[in-house]
Amino acid sequence: MSDMNEVKKLEAKAHGMLPGVAAICLFLLFLTMVNVYGALQNAFGGGFGKYGVLTICTLMAVGIFGLLRMHRWGWSLVVAGCVLLAAGDLYFFTKSHVAFFLVRGLFELMFFLYLVRPEVRERLR
Repeated sequence: MSDMNEVKKLEAKAHGMLPGVAAICLFLLFLTMVNVYGALQNAFGGGFGKYGVLTICTLMAVGIFGLLRMHRWGWSLVVAGCVLLAAGDLYFFTKSHVAFFLVRGLFELMFFLYLVRPEVRERLR
């Protein structure tokens, strides 16, 4: 019985960021910067595509910095951004059949699945 109490005390003391969250934030920050550069060079076309990508990238950057501070709103923005980026990459894969988009989309889905784990959500404020 005392072993269970010790385990609960150790679990209650678990605060701070998991290493996976930091790595995901770094990768998504790099990906966001690459997408902003592409949007500014009109790689996504002009008008709606360009401004849509810039809006998503702005929200992702704000969410990444919020997640690095372990805020729930940052976590929710990053989770939504992972789903949107994965959906976009998988859509581009179906249209172009370039394996790069498939690999990147699967990585983003893996990041989404990591971020929705209970261990990650417990550490947020």
